[in-house]
Amino acid sequence: MSARIGAALMALLLLLYLVVVTQLAVRLIVVDEPVSRGIGIALLVLPLLGLWALIAEVLFGVRSQRLGAIVASEGPLPAELLPLRPSGRPDRSAADVDFPRYQAEVENDPGNWRTWFRLGLAYDACGDRRRARQSIRRAISLSRATA
Repeated sequence: MSARIGAALMALLLLLYLVVVTQLAVRLIVVDEPVSRGIGIALLVLPLLGLWALIAEVLFGVRSQRLGAIVASEGPLPAELLPLRPSGRPDRSAADVDFPRYQAEVENDPGNWRTWFRLGLAYDACGDRRRARQSIRRAISLSRATA
């Protein structure tokens, strides 16, 4: 629950920042100077990109959490089967040993979003966040296609 509160707080702070930058951009655009207008127009791009990134990340979080709840209700998640380090994160060496099982599941059933989601969690347990997010994004797109 504290992770949700932290994410919501960061989203609100980013939204506040985007509003302030947009206001500054509008003020610069109305000035009768070509340079300030150019800077103002360039500043309008930043809030649009920031808003897009914020929406994309919030949607990713909501959708992955929904799929995670479904997979968790069906059995233990990959990280729950691993020994934990004192920090609470899974032991990477144990995760590396367990990883081929989840990779084989995806290879045997590449159209199943559940196997992609578990693979994403296995990547995360191994410390590969980039591939974890890619796998979970794939799971989200497969689940949306079957719904």
